[in-house]
Amino acid sequence: MTENNEPRKIDLAEAMRQKLQQKKEQQAANKPGAKNANQIKTLKSQNNKKPNNQRRRTGGS
Repeated sequence: MTENNEPRKIDLAEAMRQKLQQKKEQQAANKPGAKNANQIKTLKSQNNKKPNNQRRRTGGS
């Protein structure tokens, strides 16, 4: 007869789902501001590239 003490075999996809679920639960438990996780962050401007002043510095035409 087979014993039920052995862990049952599961496919890789199911194992990854379980692992991901455990990770999400652990992160939610460790995060102090879990209720604020769904708030939208304010967007910052990404336009911070400085103009090229090489022509002005070198006195180019």
